[in-house]
Amino acid sequence: DVFEQPQHVGHKKIEFHITTDIPAVLQINSEKEEKNGKRVHLYVATEEINNTGFGRIFPAPSSNDKMETEEEDDEIPSEFISRRDLEKNRLSREEMEKFSVFKNYEPGDPNCRIYVKNLAKQVQEKDLKFIFGRYVDFQSEVERNMFDIRLMKEGRMKGQAFIGLPNEKAAAKALKEANGYVLFEKPMVVQFARSARPKQDANEGKRKK
Repeated sequence: DVFEQPQHVGHKKIEFHITTDIPAVLQINSEKEEKNGKRVHLYVATEEINNTGFGRIFPAPSSNDKMETEEEDDEIPSEFISRRDLEKNRLSREEMEKFSVFKNYEPGDPNCRIYVKNLAKQVQEKDLKFIFGRYVDFQSEVERNMFDIRLMKEGRMKGQAFIGLPNEKAAAKALKEANGYVLFEKPMVVQFARSARPKQDANEGKRKK
């Protein structure tokens, strides 16, 4: 009965102007309000649209923006420095050449511990945690326990620090991104910490002889 229509006097034209910004069903509802008395046509059109599938799905732009921001910052929590801030306050290679502390710079042999020198006297352990904590997954108990900061504040080692990271990959990334970062107006020199392995190998060589 719904599809049988009584004879109308004259012709009545119904037009649907559907834009890509507005879902089709919402557009039909607006046409429904404008053309009272044409319910039969609207029901047919609505049923046809429902049979075609779910229609367009419009994602919320805010969620996309949030995801892009997280990707840029490598999903690092706000209590640690962002990659953007690291890059902004890091010396370029040309600028490093002007500082004597970077003369004959060698990164050293890769391992999970890094050595940092040329630290300002104001630097505290919390400052180093703010920078190097971004390379540690604190939700992992293993990585959390391996993260270790030893800041030297007295004697000849003053202004230097040793930082233990979860693995060589994290240490390599920290060295690449933090070397030359200006902390309290002094650029940090970041290298891999020297390992005791070569000495052990030398001792073994002497025993073989």
